[in-house]
Amino acid sequence: MTPITEVEGRRLALSNLDKVLYPATGTTKGEVLHYYAVTAADALLAHLHNRPVSFLRYPDGPDGQRFFTKNPPPGTPSWVRIAEVPRHAAQQNRQVVVQDLASLMWAANLVVEFHTPQWQADAPGIADRMVFDLDPGAPATVVECCRVALWLRERLAADGLPAYGKTSGSKGLHLLVPLEPVPADRVSAYAKRLAMEAERDLPDLVVHRMTRALRPGKVFVDFSQNAAAKTTATPYTLRAGAEPTASAPVTWAEIEDCRTPAELVFLAADMAGRLERYGDLLGPLLDPDRARPLPAAP
Repeated sequence: MTPITEVEGRRLALSNLDKVLYPATGTTKGEVLHYYAVTAADALLAHLHNRPVSFLRYPDGPDGQRFFTKNPPPGTPSWVRIAEVPRHAAQQNRQVVVQDLASLMWAANLVVEFHTPQWQADAPGIADRMVFDLDPGAPATVVECCRVALWLRERLAADGLPAYGKTSGSKGLHLLVPLEPVPADRVSAYAKRLAMEAERDLPDLVVHRMTRALRPGKVFVDFSQNAAAKTTATPYTLRAGAEPTASAPVTWAEIEDCRTPAELVFLAADMAGRLERYGDLLGPLLDPDRARPLPAAP
């Protein structure tokens, strides 16, 4: 029998709680739901707030079928907020907005990664943050990503922009910058300009183009996730990998001191301690007073 749980007055059927989702660690679906309900809820909900969510679903674990969806899944409860998001001039797209613990647990029960854009649901295409996705091409690792992140931090600071880091939860690193609201195409153009500068200054380490043949041993500085149609793994989401890795905020000291990839791998079980020690390291992204204007194009 599927247990019925009440969350904030909403009745939820939480299914297959004993099902092992991550065979490498024996992590069950029930443990994943506990992570979202108890460990990550407050911090994660703050970063999901008012942002349309795209889901990467992996209901049978990371070794099973995976599929990406932006539309509300069949059976979405009527009380889950749905936002009408412009897809193009002639069509609206409907997406879930996870606003509360009940919605979070309903979504987590589907076994998903949470992905969100750099803009909010009531201002589609108007970015309030910028992201750089640092993706290493083997044999490069997150260690090389950290070197690139430090270059980007200095370059952004020269333009008056603060930067905050998190692991991708996979093999790379994300840098996030709080912005005063600005059209996404302007953010994309600025981020591309910095990616090209990074390649010019660090030619043995950085590539700004996605071409696979260019990437072995280098860090791809992916600026494209600033486009209005793109999304990035939300802070604190678990990822569909061999282990229940989290997209975990990290300190600049951890980035500066990183010498091996294992130093920046954080599992669901690590996150309670990190939140207790540091709080939400990405909290400044949620503070309008921390937002800075995007520099004008040259």
